[in-house]
Amino acid sequence: MASDLVTKAKEAFIDDHFELAVDLYSQAILISPTNADLLSDRSQANIKLKNFTEAVSDANKAIELDPSISKAYLRKGIACFNLEEYQTAKTAFEAGASLVPEDTRFRDWIKKCDKCIAEENGELPTQSLDATPTEVVATPSQAPEETDADPKDVKQINSISSEVATRMPAKPKYRHEYYQKPEEAIVTIFAKGIPAESVSVNFGEQILSVTIDVPGEEAYIFQPRLFGKIIPAKCRYIVLSTKIEIRLAKVEPIHWTSLEFSKDTLVVRSSSVSSGGNQRPVYPSSKPTKDWDKLEAQVKKEEKDEKLDGDAALNKFFRDIYQDADEDTRRAMRKSFVESNGTVLSTNWKEVGSKEVEGTAPDGMELRKWEY
Repeated sequence: MASDLVTKAKEAFIDDHFELAVDLYSQAILISPTNADLLSDRSQANIKLKNFTEAVSDANKAIELDPSISKAYLRKGIACFNLEEYQTAKTAFEAGASLVPEDTRFRDWIKKCDKCIAEENGELPTQSLDATPTEVVATPSQAPEETDADPKDVKQINSISSEVATRMPAKPKYRHEYYQKPEEAIVTIFAKGIPAESVSVNFGEQILSVTIDVPGEEAYIFQPRLFGKIIPAKCRYIVLSTKIEIRLAKVEPIHWTSLEFSKDTLVVRSSSVSSGGNQRPVYPSSKPTKDWDKLEAQVKKEEKDEKLDGDAALNKFFRDIYQDADEDTRRAMRKSFVESNGTVLSTNWKEVGSKEVEGTAPDGMELRKWEY
């Protein structure tokens, strides 16, 4: 069954039906989830669709299953290069070159990465590469060998392809959110009771790749291209009983206006939060606000200077006395007020501390005790 799907997937790839190829490879992977070649081939199809983050994830899984599979390193490198993660791409190409030194493609890609890294660091003037990322996302030497396909099978493939194109994206299995500090962004994926061994997290220069693969369930994959660059070596994650917490170390202490990169976002706002340990995290919905400490002091001053009349003025007078009084004065005020049922308010503790304070009714009124 899996072999039939693989054959049809390769035929679909040759006929430029890349979405269908990805779908067929996905079905084959469900049957043979430990087949590194299938993951590497799906990575290639995703590169043709310019689904570069998915391609990186597939290549990473293939490498985990079989570290000797050179084509997985090549495809990971190409996908990372297209995502402008040149250092990560170079590392992948160097690993592949160590496996097959005779393959000149790795050396060519490493040279391209070196040029881009130098340009990013300001070491070289910007210059066009021998081939742009879109020109080299999938070279003929990477494509599966062509095979003769029966016309009936081609017709069936075209029919399935139209169905795949109309499918709606599935709702994410787990909810995620993030908040940030100047030096890091914290991503939380709310997944309860997930074993740590079922969670795989990989970090790139500007890629986060999370896979939750619980046996018997469809794998959950979360692969955003991040708003800003991170330092993979300083990133970390922890699997808790109710969630997965991922801490991304930022290269620059800037405020991310979103978790994921968007070409529409041209301006990066500098973070106004200091790196002090007592600062509150800045959430993505946060906007520049007033100096709340200054505002609070202003409100208190206005309350103190407020002109009141009648009972309100009297209450404020006693409240100010209580606020500025020493402990004995406060005790006297509390004791006299409670024992007199609110008719006496004394500030002399020596006078009221040793005896019970009796209530005094206003003129024209009679004080009565409540009978239960």
